Amino acid sequence: MSLTDFKKLLFDNFDTEYAKFSKKLIPDSKYDFIGVRVPDLKKIAKTIVKEKKEDQFLESEHKFYEEYFLHGLILGYCKKDVSTLIKLIKEFLPYIDNWAICDGTVQSLKIFKKHPAVAQNFAFDCLKSNKPYTVRFGIVTLLTYFLDENFSQKVIDEVVKINFDNYYVNMAIAWFLSVALVKQYKSAISYIESKSLPKFIQNKTIQKAIESFRISKEEKEFLKYYKL
Repeated sequence: MSLTDFKKLLFDNFDTEYAKFSKKLIPDSKYDFIGVRVPDLKKIAKTIVKEKKEDQFLESEHKFYEEYFLHGLILGYCKKDVSTLIKLIKEFLPYIDNWAICDGTVQSLKIFKKHPAVAQNFAFDCLKSNKPYTVRFGIVTLLTYFLDENFSQKVIDEVVKINFDNYYVNMAIAWFLSVALVKQYKSAISYIESKSLPKFIQNKTIQKAIESFRISKEEKEFLKYYKL
């Protein structure tokens, strides 16, 4: 199967109404939408890797949102060593212009579980970027892979230090902290109690935590007192 055939698969699975829906859901992207659902994109990405066409696809020119989403998925599915993969991610980061491709790519990178030290250092480097989706990439990596067995206080400390005037970065920080309250409550709650976070992040974190089914009723009532 050729690369052209794989691109044809995208158009064989398009849905005009879903393209319109996606554009509204992901308004931060400048890319055109075909209208392919994520489960279909995952199937196509896995087929590309199975056919050993990943390098050809990664090196090809992309135009549509779905092609960039595929690119991120393929980075997660391909069998590259971690150093090569980090290099490929760095090359891809400048092309990530929306929250969906950012988060979808991170969540496909299961290899990060096997190389936590490398992944954490890379995530911390991302937090220092002046590019919003590179910063978000770092935050979502820490949220996804470093709030469980690989958790350390430094993970939270580094995220709360971020000062970036961007909606999608600050939403990611709030999302991160709300999950930290679920998984590492004792380590995260001090930042809420101190009221040292920016108002938007403080209140959005509390809102998300209160909406969670994984936080106790008592903890939710406690958090309400710290809204700004």
